[in-house]
Amino acid sequence: MDGLLIDSEPYWREAANEALQPFGIVLTPEQHHLTTGLRTKEWLEYWFNFFRIDGRFVKQTGESIVRYAVEKIKQNGEAMPGIDQALLFFKEKHFKLGLATSSPPALIKVVTEKLQLEKYFQAYSSAENLPFSKPHPQVYLDCARLLDASPLTCLCFEDSVNGLISAKAARMKCVIVPAKEQFDLPHWGIADTKLSSLLEWNESVFSALQAP
Repeated sequence: MDGLLIDSEPYWREAANEALQPFGIVLTPEQHHLTTGLRTKEWLEYWFNFFRIDGRFVKQTGESIVRYAVEKIKQNGEAMPGIDQALLFFKEKHFKLGLATSSPPALIKVVTEKLQLEKYFQAYSSAENLPFSKPHPQVYLDCARLLDASPLTCLCFEDSVNGLISAKAARMKCVIVPAKEQFDLPHWGIADTKLSSLLEWNESVFSALQAP
């Protein structure tokens, strides 16, 4: 969802930077990219451990980040290029569509309503309350179960390395659509195909993915 359906990553970074400011933590863009796709709690645990900040502040800081991010995305978030085109492609082929995300259900609601995407999805899966989130595959396996689909028949779209690992661990095919500044990184090689934008999604790319 974040970074694939909606251009929300800048607002997550803004919210995180604001919440971390009282601790004197300023993350570089590279550090933000490293932990993209994690749940807020795990994201904070990683960086609090890295900077040796007392873990007692994780819960309160996490609540602040989510609150700030939801409001910023609600006000300013915009659809990523090609979203309606790609979703319509699968709807016209009568595919079942699910949304699997590390973000909380409250943000799923904000994003789908803001972008008017409710008509496309038959299932929603949030990792917020799961024992593990991405790169663990559970959120994708749960989404497949809600769609009554075998993971082996599923095709995922991702924009983060943690999400990509999650999808592949679930034994699903995965199309990666990374941020422009990350496009040439070597770890995308485990994806089944790579696009610079969902505007590139078409029948030809789809057919190539179905090859044995």
